Amino acid sequence: MIVDDEASILLAIDTTLQMAGLNNTVTCQDSRRVMGMLAESPVELMLLDLNMPNVDGHRLLGDVRLEYPDVPVIVVTGAVDVETAVRCIKAGAFEYIVKPVEADRLITAVNRAVSYQELKRENQSLRRHMLRNDLEKPEAFGSIITRNRKMIILFQYVESVATTSQPVLVQGETGVGKELIARAIHRLSGLKGGFVAVNAAGLDDTVFSDTLFGHVKGAYTGADTPRGGLIEQADGGTLFLDEIGDLTPASQVKLLRLLQEGEYFPLGSDVSRSAKARIVAATNHRLSALLSQGRFRKDLSYRLQTHRIYIPPLRERLDDIPQLLVHFLANAASRLNKPTPSVPRELDALLSNYAYPGNVRELESLVFDAVSRHRSGVLSLETFKLHISREQSSPVELTASQAGDADPPITFSHKLPTIKHATRILIEEAMRRTGGNQSSAAKILGISQQALSKRLKKKQRRS
Repeated sequence: MIVDDEASILLAIDTTLQMAGLNNTVTCQDSRRVMGMLAESPVELMLLDLNMPNVDGHRLLGDVRLEYPDVPVIVVTGAVDVETAVRCIKAGAFEYIVKPVEADRLITAVNRAVSYQELKRENQSLRRHMLRNDLEKPEAFGSIITRNRKMIILFQYVESVATTSQPVLVQGETGVGKELIARAIHRLSGLKGGFVAVNAAGLDDTVFSDTLFGHVKGAYTGADTPRGGLIEQADGGTLFLDEIGDLTPASQVKLLRLLQEGEYFPLGSDVSRSAKARIVAATNHRLSALLSQGRFRKDLSYRLQTHRIYIPPLRERLDDIPQLLVHFLANAASRLNKPTPSVPRELDALLSNYAYPGNVRELESLVFDAVSRHRSGVLSLETFKLHISREQSSPVELTASQAGDADPPITFSHKLPTIKHATRILIEEAMRRTGGNQSSAAKILGISQQALSKRLKKKQRRS
C-alpha cells in the first residue's frame, strides 16, 4: 500500500515499483481511508508519507504498528531533519526515505522489507513444524515413496520454505529424486504458473541463453522469428535448473544477473525483460569443491543457497527399500502387462546390503529388469545377484559429494582388533543383516557359501 496525499507522487512511486516487477500495489490519497482499507484487505508492506491533511503520517504510523504489527512501514517524506527520522524509527518504522525518492533506494528498501516478511514467515512455519512434528500437506509429496525419518524432516523444511520467493538449491547424488522435491516445492508454493524444467549439463553459453532467455528476430543466422525462452514459459511459476554445477562461466554470470536483478536479455536484444519465475536449482556436485577449484562463482553460490536442501542417498535410508520394492514391482508389472510376482523373503536382505551408487533410480531400473525377465511363480533373485555382483566387483569411483560426505565403513576405538576377531565380527554382522541367510551373507562378504559355512561351524565348535 502506498499512502500519500499528492497524486503525482503516488503515480511516481507506483510506476517505479511496477518497472521493478513489484506490481501488486494499491494506492491511497486520503489518509482517513487507510485503516478501513487495511481491515478489508491486509497488506504485506506500507509506504507512508508523513505530512498529510486530516490524519498525519505520525499518527497513522502509530495506529498501524499497534493494530497491524506484522506490516513493515517505510516512511517516505520530505522532512530531512534527524529528529523526525529518529522519532519515526522509535515508533517502529522499518525504513526512512527522503523525497525526492531515488528509485534504487526505494527498490532496495522494498526488497529488504519483502525479504524480512518472507524470513519471518519461514521461521514461524519452521517453529510450527517443530511443535507439530508432522506434515501440513502430505499430498504434495505423494510421488516420493518414503517412511525414513530424515526424509520426513526434509519434507517439513520444504513446507516451510516453499511459499517464499527466494531461490532453493537442492543437492544430492544422481538418482535420489531432486526433481521430485523441486516439483513438491512448486505444488506447495501456491504459484499459478507452471513448472518448467531444464537440464543445464552439456549446454554451451549460446544454447543456454537461447534456451532460457529466448531470442529476437535476426539474433543469429536462422533466427527468422522471435522465440520466448523457458523463463518466459515459467512466468508466474517455477523454473527448475538441473545440474547447475555444469554451467559455463559465461552462463553463470547471466544466471547471477537473473537472480540479482530479476531481469534478463533475450539473445540479440539490448532491452531487458523482467523475470517473474521462482528459481529452484539442483546439482549432484559439492559446490564447495567447485568453488575451491575456481569452477563456480562465489556470488552465484551465495545467491542460490538462500534455502538449501540435501537429499540423503538410498544407502542412508535403507528402511525405505521394502516400501520402494513393493511400489516398483507393482509399477513394473502394470507397465509390462504382467501380474505382480511373488517376492522371495531373501530379497529384502539382499537389497538392504548394497550401496546403490545410482540410488532410487538404480533400484527402480533393477526391479523393472527383473520383472521383465520374470515368467511365473516367485521372482528370481538371479537378476539382482548378477547386477550387485557386477557392481561390487567393478572399481567404484566416488563422486565428489560421495567422497566428501561418506563415513568410513568401519571405525575403531584406540585398540585395534586382531584379524581373527575382525573376521568374526564381519561374519556376525553379515549374518545379522541378512537374517541368518548364509547365501546372502556370503555374497556380502565376497566369499563362497561353503567357506562361510565352514567358518560358522568352527565358531560353533569353539563355543
